[in-house]
Amino acid sequence: MFACAALIATPLTAGTPPEKGQPPITEQTARSGGPIDPEQARLRFDHADLAIEVFPDREAISGIATLDFTARAPLTRLLLDLDRNLPVSAVSINGALLERSAWSNPQGRLAIELLHPLARGESVVARIEYGGTPHVAVHAPWDDGFVWSKTPRGAPWAATTAEGYGCDLFWPCLDFPTGEPARADLHITVPEGLKAPSNGVLKSVDTLPDGRTTWNWSAAQPNTYAIALNVAPYDELNGDYASRFGNHIPLRLWYLPSHAEGAKRLFAEFAPTLDFFEAMIGPYPFGAEKVGVVETPYLGMEHQTINAYGNGYRATPEGFDTIFQHELAHEWFGNQLTAANWDDYWLHEGYGTYMQPLYGEWRDGEARYATMMADLRMKIMNQAPIVSGRELTEEQVYETKNGGPGQDIYNKAAWMLHTLRNTIGDKAFFEVTRRIVYGRPDPKPGNFRPRYGSTGEYERIVREVTGKDYGWFFDVYLRQAALPDLMQTRNGNRLTLTWKTPGDKRFPLPVEVKVGDSIRKLPMTGGTATLTIPAGEHVVVDPHNRILKRDPAIERYKQWQHDRMIAG
Repeated sequence: MFACAALIATPLTAGTPPEKGQPPITEQTARSGGPIDPEQARLRFDHADLAIEVFPDREAISGIATLDFTARAPLTRLLLDLDRNLPVSAVSINGALLERSAWSNPQGRLAIELLHPLARGESVVARIEYGGTPHVAVHAPWDDGFVWSKTPRGAPWAATTAEGYGCDLFWPCLDFPTGEPARADLHITVPEGLKAPSNGVLKSVDTLPDGRTTWNWSAAQPNTYAIALNVAPYDELNGDYASRFGNHIPLRLWYLPSHAEGAKRLFAEFAPTLDFFEAMIGPYPFGAEKVGVVETPYLGMEHQTINAYGNGYRATPEGFDTIFQHELAHEWFGNQLTAANWDDYWLHEGYGTYMQPLYGEWRDGEARYATMMADLRMKIMNQAPIVSGRELTEEQVYETKNGGPGQDIYNKAAWMLHTLRNTIGDKAFFEVTRRIVYGRPDPKPGNFRPRYGSTGEYERIVREVTGKDYGWFFDVYLRQAALPDLMQTRNGNRLTLTWKTPGDKRFPLPVEVKVGDSIRKLPMTGGTATLTIPAGEHVVVDPHNRILKRDPAIERYKQWQHDRMIAG
């Protein structure tokens, strides 16, 4: 949903009223992720072939989805997710047309009765014809659906975004994080004069007798919500990036013709940003396809190899486009590494957010990094734990009013990573990062595939890389809402530091203390340490601000902001 754009705004919820005149989506369609239906868990999604025609003039689509599955266990029917506002007109199984009574979709869970039971290991091909008026996003990307717009010159301009409500808004799918197909082929037909950039590799463009064109794309193991449609009279910038890993990566930017100058400036950022990610993390995961960006009528979203960009090519004080950089980060943290459970979504967003200060440090040094981290620190809410330990839907994670962590999966998780990096050191931190992203410490083009990860796996990798158990670290930062409080007690020339945590949990996090001109690191064994201070020496605890901890000054400032807003 607003994965990227959530950096600067608050999402709408599944209860958001639909645009005037459009029927509401059901709770089932608004739900993405959470506990997986046992029947859906029996399906291995082998291939999705999606032929979709877009009709901007009447804001409608028609589609034919040909879906290949293999049964992990015996099955008598297929359960798929598809918005009921896109009615199904025909279904075939393995080439045999089904009677109308063989399928139903009352609430957005499309049930298709099979002609014969499917044994474990058997394959099935479902061909589904559907279409209609897709759900319209009211405030994309903070809610989801189609965005129907016009270019500055009055031409049709349409785009999709589906992270929050899921892929079922415009194609029949398995709407949970591990429901990715091994491959998706897309055939997007648009009116004459329009283009349809999408995921993966462009195989061909077919021109029909009446001038319409069909854009044929193929993408390996796409994240389901990252499959995207984009339609406009785009111009295109092309380039080729020589990776430090020896391969060459196509660079593509689709933009509106009236925005050519801004597009050129943004395109110039592609290569240096890629070099940063490849140097710090590892190979660009989809080098055999492309680095793709498309201008959209909404702010942004991490659509695999075709990231949505609508930031207006604006200048930023950081010196680089943070929306573009954040979305590109998700090619590693979101598309290459996908959280198997929305509850672990900090793996996408915490890392995706932390990449902006890291890039600032890479470009401009420590002052830029410190400034950007300070900005993130002001946004931490501490209202709910980042990780609950349950199977959650996307909405349960993002909705703070229902007890979710909301924006803390971005800002607090980024600060947790900052603290972890300074605790275990750069070498260990970036090895941990590579292992969780690629599943191995030595990634090279061709020796890894997109994978699923979890908080538990992350903790295990930290333990393996460092040789130490940091469970206490993650228990406090991920599974507790309140921040650890570093208590300071001065008795004469003795300074005692003590960690106070929710539930008095063990927290032996070392603390740096600057005394005069020298810095000492206190091990805080048992959560406490005492230091003798020479007479007249000035003392600063955590002088480089390397630890995420309670800060009364920030709390007072936030309260002042709140009171000022209430007072008007």
